[in-house]
Amino acid sequence: MGSVFRTITVEDLAIFTIINSLMILIVLFMNLANRSRFKWLKGRYVKFMSGAGEGNMEQLIEECLKQVNEVKQKNREIENQINHIERNLLQAIQKVGIIRFNAFENMGGDFSFSIALLDSNDNGIVMTVLHSRENSSAYAKPIIGGKSRYTLSAEEIQAIEQARKNHLERFYKD
Repeated sequence: MGSVFRTITVEDLAIFTIINSLMILIVLFMNLANRSRFKWLKGRYVKFMSGAGEGNMEQLIEECLKQVNEVKQKNREIENQINHIERNLLQAIQKVGIIRFNAFENMGGDFSFSIALLDSNDNGIVMTVLHSRENSSAYAKPIIGGKSRYTLSAEEIQAIEQARKNHLERFYKD
């Protein structure tokens, strides 16, 4: 029966020592890498926790949630105010058109004019001022949906059309 044990030679010990030394170096480098990573994580943890002050993280999170809810409520209030402003803006004068003309043959210059002041629904007024050498007269007519129950002059119709056109040009320009 042969022996299971074999004699260890000096060459075997040298190889064993080299392998052990390499393994120790690998473990040493892994340990250094882990220490560096641990130090980085500890720094991040300290930085994160420094904002907590005396309270714990649960209190900090609850405070943040409370502030988020307050911001949400304020946003809802602002949205409601914006909607109210937008509804009011629909009734504000948004369309303006002015036509100057010479109302009387014997006058030199376009001193008479018609001006249309309309909201987004083409509601508003058209006003005409007729200027002569002796006096000036002003007339205003209500406009609803771009039309009036009073007869409109050609200049007043032009002023309304120009107001609509100017508004469309600004709308598509922006």
